[in-house]
Amino acid sequence: MYIGNTDVAGLHHLVNEVVDNCIDEALAGFCNRIEVTVHKDNSVTVLDNGRGIPADIMPKFNKSALEIVMTVLHAGGKFENKAYTVSGGLHGVGVSVVNALSKFLDVESYRNGKIYGQKYERGVPVSEVMTLGETNNTGTKVHFVPDTEIFKDINFNFATITSRLRESAFLNKGLKIIAVDERIETDNIKEFCYEGGIKDFVKYLNENKKVLHNVIYAEKFKDEIVVEVALQYNDGYSENIISFANNIHTVDGGSHEAGFKTALNRVINKYAKETKLLKEGENLDGEDIREGLTVVISIKIKNPEFEGQTKTRLGNTNVRGITDKVVYDYIEDYFEKHPNDTKIIVTKAANAMKARDAARKARELVRRKGIFDRASLPGKLADCASNDVEKCEVYIVEGDSAGGSAKLARNKEFQAILPLKGKILNVEKARLDKILENNEIVAMITAIGTGISEDFNISKLRYNKIISMTDADVDGSHIRTLMLTFFYRYMKPLVEQGHIFIALPPLYRVKKGKTEQYFYDDAELKKFLDENGNVGITLQRYKGLGEMNPEQLWSTTMNMNNRKIVKVTIGDAVEADRIFTLLMGEEVEPRRDFIQKHALEVVNLDI
Repeated sequence: MYIGNTDVAGLHHLVNEVVDNCIDEALAGFCNRIEVTVHKDNSVTVLDNGRGIPADIMPKFNKSALEIVMTVLHAGGKFENKAYTVSGGLHGVGVSVVNALSKFLDVESYRNGKIYGQKYERGVPVSEVMTLGETNNTGTKVHFVPDTEIFKDINFNFATITSRLRESAFLNKGLKIIAVDERIETDNIKEFCYEGGIKDFVKYLNENKKVLHNVIYAEKFKDEIVVEVALQYNDGYSENIISFANNIHTVDGGSHEAGFKTALNRVINKYAKETKLLKEGENLDGEDIREGLTVVISIKIKNPEFEGQTKTRLGNTNVRGITDKVVYDYIEDYFEKHPNDTKIIVTKAANAMKARDAARKARELVRRKGIFDRASLPGKLADCASNDVEKCEVYIVEGDSAGGSAKLARNKEFQAILPLKGKILNVEKARLDKILENNEIVAMITAIGTGISEDFNISKLRYNKIISMTDADVDGSHIRTLMLTFFYRYMKPLVEQGHIFIALPPLYRVKKGKTEQYFYDDAELKKFLDENGNVGITLQRYKGLGEMNPEQLWSTTMNMNNRKIVKVTIGDAVEADRIFTLLMGEEVEPRRDFIQKHALEVVNLDI
């Protein structure tokens, strides 16, 4: 209920809950340093230099406040609405839930010159709250081991942890957060501290993009709400809006995002008209205005109203008007003082409007031709017989040769095959009107059925699984990346809702006598060869799907009982956006640096 699930996301939520308590101390002005350590046994220690949890006896419970905070739901300061003016927690259960879901947890509080401590097993105290010694420090240390009876896998992903910690450092100016992974020997310490706060966040997001001006930053305390906004335009075509309320990522937006968009629309349309970039009666749409925009919105509010248990949308109605007013005033002032930047921003929006009109005409053209209609599915598509979307899947296959094998290999009842000819357009470098001129992309859009961008409608999805199946070589990897870029930028809900998959065909076929085996990675093959020798064995390295006959393709890659497919998910939306920009964007230098940095990590290289 409180951590969402017991898979890898729920596991990492344990760390977030403990860290959030430290962040609350930072928001209150009492903490400027947090350390998170993942130990070799996958236990975790979180240490802060805040005030420390009180250890006094609470008359209501006749127990130490430390024990109550660690074992009783809704007992924290945030729930009582006293200790914290602003807090991220909606229900105030945090660390007590972590305690209940841990095989073992111990806590130390450094307060009033003393060290207080207590130990727990699965949330139950196994010791009294004791005075362990004296100290000149203040703060709290929590060390816990996730319960393996609840979590099947307790292997923490350091990148997932550091991503959240980096985000927290951006949102809290000057807060130093140190992460350590004792399970690895190199590159195992990360430090985050940003004096510029969300201004540095925007610079980080635009790191590999060509920016058009300096970061515009607004901050104001109004009606007991702190509004912070940092924005910057780049020369790309995608918008990137990231919003937070009390350090919680509001992925579905809400009143603060709505207020920002309204203000931005008004102020840019005002200047577009004043500079005569618009004809009489013309108006820029929000889509035009936000092309190439990167913005971080962060508000701090005493009583946040989040919609849904997952807190993904902010509902406070008064926040919209306040954010609107703050953003409009600051941007208007910036535009007055920076006329050159104003012209660049407004001109970009006006050009986007013209491109949108071209894209609209392109969409109307393909609609008139019936290209997007279900009755006009692409001729190259070998559709499946079933109309049950839950059971149906489509393999998007590289090349006619592999497509031919796949069509012969498939189960016609629920497996469809769509071959692609050559490499599709890199959508990171093109506007929508150009994208719709690409035949292979149009074929994918039509086959999938949902439409794209603002026309996207998940209810029209024709296949529950969309599986990319490409060759195990450089070209195949590139084609797969181009497909993923398209899905991420123009059909993102398909990724978010778990409909995109990658097929993993075998890399090797080993024949010994009359028996043959397939291996999907080098480690599997090495283990087999170590156990069986290199004698009397025929080894084949597959580079193309076309090298397999239909029977082999079916048994290794398409048979649901044997195949290996990987679901594409967005674990870190910020990093995903940066990687797509780095690998697929216009800037060459960052991509060259990335290749040089990771060159030695390449396992299979085709030259």
